[in-house]
Amino acid sequence: METLNDDRIKELKEIARRVRIYVVKSTNAAGSGHPGGSLSATDMLTVLYFEIMDHKPDEPDWEERDRLVLSKGHAAPALYGVLAESGYFPIEELMTLRALGSRLQGHPDMRKTPGVDASTGSLGQGLSIACGMSLASNIDRKNYRIFVICGDGEMQSGQIWEAGMFAAQYKLDNLIVFLDRNQLQIDGSTEEVVSIEPIVSKWKSFGWHVQEIDGHDMGKIYESIQKALEVEGKPSMIVAHTVKGKGVTFMEGSLAFHGKAANDEQLEIALKELGGK
Repeated sequence: METLNDDRIKELKEIARRVRIYVVKSTNAAGSGHPGGSLSATDMLTVLYFEIMDHKPDEPDWEERDRLVLSKGHAAPALYGVLAESGYFPIEELMTLRALGSRLQGHPDMRKTPGVDASTGSLGQGLSIACGMSLASNIDRKNYRIFVICGDGEMQSGQIWEAGMFAAQYKLDNLIVFLDRNQLQIDGSTEEVVSIEPIVSKWKSFGWHVQEIDGHDMGKIYESIQKALEVEGKPSMIVAHTVKGKGVTFMEGSLAFHGKAANDEQLEIALKELGGK
């Protein structure tokens, strides 16, 4: 199986570091947003866009492109960061996050933002959208892949499990889902609100190919995707164990920054830790 060498892992980590800077700066500029869940998803998005996915920033609607569905749409700042780094729009535009008239709204809007493949935000719906994309690709005999990032809080939604049954029934093996398992949702710990464990056994019982990884290990993220791409006749679920607020010490594992931006003083601390300005 193909793996990433140390030099490439270093390059990807550098991209992710810049994206994390964009997340904390753009949410601070907006005075609102969801930095915690954006930071936990950053490494997965970085590997997908810079190492795995076939896409063309100068041709966002290219029919053969791989698709990304950010089911946890509140993590839009991280998605916008990787899109800007990829060249879909100027990096400077990230500072217009959530502003009136901006293309970068609080949740992804495919009608406005180049590079966004699905409008998301009502949690639990993204996987169903992705199932439709996958089924359509099979009907049209297209070879693109569909990647999804789900939050662990939305695993409590019934629609997720309906989509899970559908994907297994129709053997959607070009569908690969990452579960951003940071263990926190807006109301508290996922296990205190409504426990989703044993999550690996549940997805296996639904007929999915399942892996568990460290969601901040670039090499493991890449390898898990390679393994998933080799699976035939089954959709794939990658349970990625992550840290909410990853990369900014005072945000790590903190529920407070699920839906709250850093203030100016906190921003300075975060940027110092991330080596930005």
